[in-house]
Amino acid sequence: MSTAASVFDQFTSVAPSVTKVAAPCSRSPAQRTMRAVGELEQVTAEENIAGDADDALRFAAQVARIADESKTEEVAVLDLRGLSSLTDFFVIGTGTSDRQMHAVVDLVEEHAKTVGRSPFRVADTRKADWILADYVDVIIHLFDARHREYYDLDGLWGDAPQIDWRQPASQALPRPTE
Repeated sequence: MSTAASVFDQFTSVAPSVTKVAAPCSRSPAQRTMRAVGELEQVTAEENIAGDADDALRFAAQVARIADESKTEEVAVLDLRGLSSLTDFFVIGTGTSDRQMHAVVDLVEEHAKTVGRSPFRVADTRKADWILADYVDVIIHLFDARHREYYDLDGLWGDAPQIDWRQPASQALPRPTE
């Protein structure tokens, strides 16, 4: 038996026992059910999920505004709900320099703290070609122009609706069809 075949056989014998592990949520259950400052109430699972989606949408829209105000170019928010189990929203932008891209990430982290969020992971290098900040339900991608064009996440996720983040988040929510 060839080495490749034996590795394949070993993998397939183990693969059925492999389970998918979800990324940990950055918010506690108590934070997810909070409706007003200092006020907690019981909510159903459906309301909790809808609340999380609204919260993620508001956060994504605010991140886009922060990036735009910080001179990030071509800011886009993609709604990946129903298209990917990876995350709910991508915020994608083109930075003008390494320093500017790092400043945007710092401003987003400051804002995230004010709304009870922290990044699960930030992937970054000194020479910023692509900075990724993972907030679990919102993933932020900041590229330089060359890498934005090369990776073309907007095209790769072309089926994803774009959110108009310039509107208040309540107006940006997709409306249910009747």
